[in-house]
Amino acid sequence: MQRLTEFAVGLLFGLGLIVSGMTDPGKVLGFLDLFGAWDPSLAFVMGGAILVGLGAFTVAKRRTTSFLGGAMHLPQRRDIDRRLVLGSLTFGVGWGLAGFCPGPALVSLGALQPKALVFVVAMLVGMAIYEAGELMREKRASAA
Repeated sequence: MQRLTEFAVGLLFGLGLIVSGMTDPGKVLGFLDLFGAWDPSLAFVMGGAILVGLGAFTVAKRRTTSFLGGAMHLPQRRDIDRRLVLGSLTFGVGWGLAGFCPGPALVSLGALQPKALVFVVAMLVGMAIYEAGELMREKRASAA
């Protein structure tokens, strides 16, 4: 039953990305082009996502387990540090260059879009580089 629920949630998420236009890099780049042919339609998508997220986090803060029975792991840190800023900048640059962020890229990959394949491969390489850097950082910290 849990796998069926997970599938249904993933399907709903993917369909939402398709219907909203988030899987179309041209639409995303049009939204990001503030001083050119700006397409404000994704502002409504973002606003809706923020409202849903606020409601979900409000409910989640009051719970100790998820709806599927797993433990709740909400973020505890609230500080803005170098790693957060650099990660946000990296995400934003990738989004602005490619017109994809991870969720829509995976949905587009499922639709066999060649640009999505390039993005997902680059994203996976970036994740591997990050993990390798983290391992090296941990080794240096434990050796000191």
